[in-house]
Amino acid sequence: MLCNGAPPTRKTAGSRSRRPGVRDRRRAGLRGRWREGARGRVPGALRAVCTALAALALVPAAPADAAADPAGGRCEAGRLCLWQQPDFKGARHTYELTDTGIQSCVPLPHGTTAEALANRMGRPVTAYQSGECAETGEFETYPGDGTWVPQTPYQVRAFKVWEH
Repeated sequence: MLCNGAPPTRKTAGSRSRRPGVRDRRRAGLRGRWREGARGRVPGALRAVCTALAALALVPAAPADAAADPAGGRCEAGRLCLWQQPDFKGARHTYELTDTGIQSCVPLPHGTTAEALANRMGRPVTAYQSGECAETGEFETYPGDGTWVPQTPYQVRAFKVWEH
């Protein structure tokens, strides 16, 4: 039985496969309908499965990151993005591993701070309140598997990228 309720093609010895056509339905006196018998019905469970599969086929696939990206796709994979204002607004600064050294303090440009960040580097990143990565001020480490922070608890002035 097929999902659309049509019976499978019939094959007899020595003949080609064929489906019942309009002529066969007219002969049966059904005029546009399949005969409804044991072979012409789709069982309820199969109909439910076919309906579910058809519904899934109509749903557009969204990228995996799109649902988890509150910045609207403005921080690509493999990057650390920092925004000057909360909620991913204001000027954005992006950094990649090629721009930074592992376990090196990377200060933001002079006079710049960040109040929102997205860590998509794939490595942990520590954000510091101090411009020299001093541990006397506030600091927090964010995992690198797609961490989105719409408002940091302090103004970020520097960061460090860590080895896994």
